[in-house]
Amino acid sequence: MEFKNTKEFAVELDEKDPLRKYRREFLIPDFHKERVVYFTGNSLGLQPTRVGSYIQRELDDWAKWGVEGHFNADRPWFAYHEFLTEKTARIVGAKPTEVVVTHSLTTNLHLLMVSFYQPKGKRTKIICEAKAFPSDQYALESQVRFHGLDPEETIIEIAPREGEHLIREEDILKAISETGEELALVMFGGVNYYTGQLFDMKKITEAGHAVGAFVGFDLAHAAGNIALELHEWGPDFAAWCSYKYLNSGPGNVSGMFVHERHEFNPDLPRFAGWWGYDKETRFLMKSGFVPMKGAEGWQLSNAPVFGMAAHLASLDIFDEVGMTALRKKSELLTAYLEFVIRDISERNQEKVNFEIITPEEPHRRGCQLSILVHGQGKSLFEAISEGGVVADWREPNVIRIAPVPLYNSFEDVYRFGKILENGIR
Repeated sequence: MEFKNTKEFAVELDEKDPLRKYRREFLIPDFHKERVVYFTGNSLGLQPTRVGSYIQRELDDWAKWGVEGHFNADRPWFAYHEFLTEKTARIVGAKPTEVVVTHSLTTNLHLLMVSFYQPKGKRTKIICEAKAFPSDQYALESQVRFHGLDPEETIIEIAPREGEHLIREEDILKAISETGEELALVMFGGVNYYTGQLFDMKKITEAGHAVGAFVGFDLAHAAGNIALELHEWGPDFAAWCSYKYLNSGPGNVSGMFVHERHEFNPDLPRFAGWWGYDKETRFLMKSGFVPMKGAEGWQLSNAPVFGMAAHLASLDIFDEVGMTALRKKSELLTAYLEFVIRDISERNQEKVNFEIITPEEPHRRGCQLSILVHGQGKSLFEAISEGGVVADWREPNVIRIAPVPLYNSFEDVYRFGKILENGIR
């Protein structure tokens, strides 16, 4: 498609967009004097309009039933997480028994690493990406120390080569192969939070398994953003949050994936809790943990129903749209944003240069673009914020923006471009 950086062209694309009605399903922030361009769904997704009614339904049942709501509520709380299971499985390309929604993201990563990071003998090493999200780094470091090991000697970080912004996948695969029998775990972010680089999770999984290591992914920036096929790709585990692209509210619940090859292995080490116990005999209150089959066996506590109600409201929208249609629009929307940024950069090259450090190829990125700003400082970010853009600044000079296909429009992209150009000094 031959793009044009004009309002008329953007409006025309919106009129042809089969998903345009879903913008009305979300509440666009109105705190600014200008109409907001919200490009931070990679940090916190917008509130679906139906969330209030979903939560009110549970408040009403709580008022009506009290504790009896666990079994008599319209959606019984005892099994509330099960209402989310099949919808979640479709988003991440898994079997229903392989997923569960529970706890929070870093909590889930710790619980999964209890099972899948078991250093023994010389097999102790962990391979991860350099500049992973800090919470992942802290989790890995603390897991290593928990086993009495030194993170400096145990954790191998794969970084971009000198002068480059992206990690070469051949470097990841080479490190896995060379570490070999010393490698216990590979854990990467599916999409890097800083650059927006999408990694080939299938190849990484195959390489890790080839040397006898477990493989897991943090999909915080991937779930609801890209098409995932976790069952087919075969990692041992994954976890993701629900509050970014899955639009389920600040700090809300997290999803977990455990491949079916581990679905009923009571000898696999894990931290146990009541809600992971076999539900048919849970209320017999016997000692001795008997895990539920599949990912549900990693649950600790019963569902936080109000948070899960908000998550269910968003999942119902994803179920209506489907990841195929969502991804199709996402690729076009992000490509148009890339075109607009490059157009502005070329016409203002005496003052500024916008270097997009996110991969150009659609199959190597989601909807996020990370712009390295040359020739302008943080003042440009402050200027676009003043103009009504909600974006994200990362030191030393990167602006992260994410046009989310469920609620962002092509006109949003055009307006962002005008505000960005007006901010150049």
